Amino acid sequence: MELFEHLALGFSVALQGQNLLYCFIGVLLGTLIGVLPGLGPMATISMLLPVTFGLPPASALIMLAGIFYGSQYGGSTTAILLNLPGESSSVVTALDGHQMARQGRAGSALATAALGSFFAGTVGTILIVLLAPPLASIALKFGAAEYFSLMLLGLVVAVVLASGSLLMALAMVVLGILLGLAGQDMNTGAFRLTFGFRELANGFDFLALSMGIFGLGEIIRNLESTGPRVLTTSKVGSLMPTREDFKRMAWPVLRGTGLGSLLGILPGGGAVLASFVSYTVEKKVSSTPENFGKGMIEGVAGPESANNAGAQTSFIPMLTLGIPSNPVMALMIAALILQGIQPGPNVMTARPDLFWGVIASMWIGNVLLVILNLPLIGIWVKILTIPYDYIMPAIGVICCIGVYSISNSPTDVLMMGVFGLAGYVLLKLDCEPAPLLLGFIIGPLLEENLRRAMLIARGDWTTFVTRPISAVLLLICALALMAVMMPHLRNKREEAFQE
Repeated sequence: MELFEHLALGFSVALQGQNLLYCFIGVLLGTLIGVLPGLGPMATISMLLPVTFGLPPASALIMLAGIFYGSQYGGSTTAILLNLPGESSSVVTALDGHQMARQGRAGSALATAALGSFFAGTVGTILIVLLAPPLASIALKFGAAEYFSLMLLGLVVAVVLASGSLLMALAMVVLGILLGLAGQDMNTGAFRLTFGFRELANGFDFLALSMGIFGLGEIIRNLESTGPRVLTTSKVGSLMPTREDFKRMAWPVLRGTGLGSLLGILPGGGAVLASFVSYTVEKKVSSTPENFGKGMIEGVAGPESANNAGAQTSFIPMLTLGIPSNPVMALMIAALILQGIQPGPNVMTARPDLFWGVIASMWIGNVLLVILNLPLIGIWVKILTIPYDYIMPAIGVICCIGVYSISNSPTDVLMMGVFGLAGYVLLKLDCEPAPLLLGFIIGPLLEENLRRAMLIARGDWTTFVTRPISAVLLLICALALMAVMMPHLRNKREEAFQE
């Protein structure tokens, strides 16, 4: 009964005129950035963080959440029609979706993506409703030692699940932690890692780092390939799938939703990993795996359901534990901190209107996305004819204005430029920058809980292994590292990411 009261509170907040407007703006922007290749939710949310500073907390988080899961919808449109994934999670959708479009079944592919995404988003929202309260109640029993072990586990899993070299992912996490620890020591007041620059006394600015690496870095890379996009198929066809299509997509949607829901909760998992795993599973269980890549509707239904379910359930550890499961959730935590709200399990009890309002808005946002996406396909495709050398410089100016508006500091703008060049170099070297941002956010929290645990235990480090929950979390860390270091599993991991 209490759960229904919470949901009633959530919908009363989400259906307020202002919040409904920001939910609409969020999903509309999310669809737009999903359509535009190269401009992902990371860059867009980074740019909009300064804007949210003047909004009520619930409105800010509702809009940012809409951008994230809305981008998963938009990415499938260009993947199917242009063979050009707007989002990395839509890469596998292009394999069969575009072939369906070339066969005159673009409408069925787009409808399959939309309906599968809506079902998965709805299930993901229900899982948040069911899992969030018990997880938050468990998290309230955590001490400093448990939080340290949990955050360490998050970083380890992020390294294990990061694409590319394991050593490079570990290096990115360590670099992120070092950048996060720069500035004034919270206990002694001493300056560290400032290299003698007084401007770094408060550490590196989060907005400058995120907008530089994920905003300017992507802009510089995308300017390498400018010009209009060519629509390779103009015939969309009927948007209503046939009865046979519904029969063939049913099980892939269910399997994709289950996989995405599970992988979305894991640190470093989320929409991208979920879509790739779902496609692999569908190919394995199919009686005609040789037809994948030639227009199989299962290759659209499974991945699109998985990436939306993963996007939804990635909110669970952020809302209940205050731990980001991916870089976008790290930005969500930054938005809460900008609003003066400490992320963690106390949010549910201290700000129930915010907590349940955001959850209720997710279902409303998924309804809006179905209504928006299919009728506006023509508009999204037209936008792609705008050359990137017009769009990207304008985005760069917005990034500069956004960073400067927070602290009125030219140093932050310069710092963003430096991080932009660093982000571009990382992308050219095939270094995934996502673990760096996770390390930057979690690093200071890791240090704070480590020191607090040691103070409580009077310097006895065994407190981390004598407390049951902490010991179990550390054991999982060790097992994950040992498993991925085994030659057989390491080779399998590298082959999977290469594929």
